[in-house]
Amino acid sequence: MIIYYVYILKCSDNSYYTGITNDLLRRVDEHNDGINPTCYTYNTRPVELVFSSEFIDVNLAISFEKQVKGWSRKKKEAIIRGDWNLLPELSKNKMKI
Repeated sequence: MIIYYVYILKCSDNSYYTGITNDLLRRVDEHNDGINPTCYTYNTRPVELVFSSEFIDVNLAISFEKQVKGWSRKKKEAIIRGDWNLLPELSKNKMKI
């Protein structure tokens, strides 16, 4: 069985990068090694893994990755801290703006 990971990296410029992989440690190393000059993290190294979530269904992993990529910084920071219960309130606040 293949496990897929949706992950968030904190970059050296304090931005966040969200991605998906089936080999989390290898992928974080690739980001830090600067394997791909066209990757967002190439110019924001070093990066630090601050969140990951496991999936056994690649389609669910892809869906969650897309969802997280669309989230505000505050929502990403909430899940990084494990404060999943804050997500509905943070969504309401965004809708008021």
